Amino acid sequence: MIDAASLGRVAVLMGGRSSEREVSLSSGQGVLEALRRCGVDARAFDPGRQSLGELESGGFDRAFNMLHGPGGEDGTIQGVLEWLRIPYTGSGVLASALAIDKDATCRLWRGEGLPVPDGVRTNDPREAASLIARLGASLIVKPDHDGSSFGVVKLERADESSLAKAIRESCGGRDSVRVERLIHGREFTAAVLGEGASARMLPIVEIIAPGGDYNSVNKYQGSEVKYACPAALPESTAQAVERDVLRAYRVIGARGWGRIDFMMEEGAWRLLEINTNPGMTPHSLVPMAARAAGISYEELVMQVAAAARLD
Repeated sequence: MIDAASLGRVAVLMGGRSSEREVSLSSGQGVLEALRRCGVDARAFDPGRQSLGELESGGFDRAFNMLHGPGGEDGTIQGVLEWLRIPYTGSGVLASALAIDKDATCRLWRGEGLPVPDGVRTNDPREAASLIARLGASLIVKPDHDGSSFGVVKLERADESSLAKAIRESCGGRDSVRVERLIHGREFTAAVLGEGASARMLPIVEIIAPGGDYNSVNKYQGSEVKYACPAALPESTAQAVERDVLRAYRVIGARGWGRIDFMMEEGAWRLLEINTNPGMTPHSLVPMAARAAGISYEELVMQVAAAARLD
């Protein structure tokens, strides 16, 4: 058991300014309440509404980072916490900056021999025709530096006009996007706890969404999405996936915790992306995987909090 007093005063960072603000507030509130139930002196801190000077002067011994998306998951707040010398949960500056970039992550993984979908980074709608020629007409367009499925567009039969429109809408004129061949198959996620050689994967979760569309609405609203945990996979397949997931996690340099999403088509899997600050809402997948491993929400929160450190 982790001694609550040993964690000191904990700032639970939540909210922020990204498109995932509401999700972050929900995640952060869950973590805050769990820490308090365990006897921890935990305080909410919203850098989207409060000054960083308050964080510096707050007497915090560590920070539990529940910020999602740009500003909170891309190395920015991690750099601030390094400067303030406040140990924090999750990955460090470099791993966070790399992991939030979907295209850079996939390029790194591919270079390490890990399976990823064919894809290209772009911010130019005029490249639509050449992208279709290269990747085919069944495509998915993702903002390069956003999460929670915000801005994702799926095109079953893309033409030059529809793909150009999707690129414009997805990047919003501010960001690049990753255009990938759309994988038709089963969707999964794998949570990882720990760091380096001691990192371990929790039971795999299969996501069964209406029409195979696990979008931001299905993630956080309603109850139509079904989950299977542990996922129904042959033992040999699950073991092979685990090897790839742990290797992908370590290659990024992730620590503390994380979640890697992947899809399987005709028995072959492709790693999609890594989330270094996983959600902790009532619909979130890491707590679900932890429960399947016999780890309660409170135990998960305490374990992650205890692993807070500086680079």
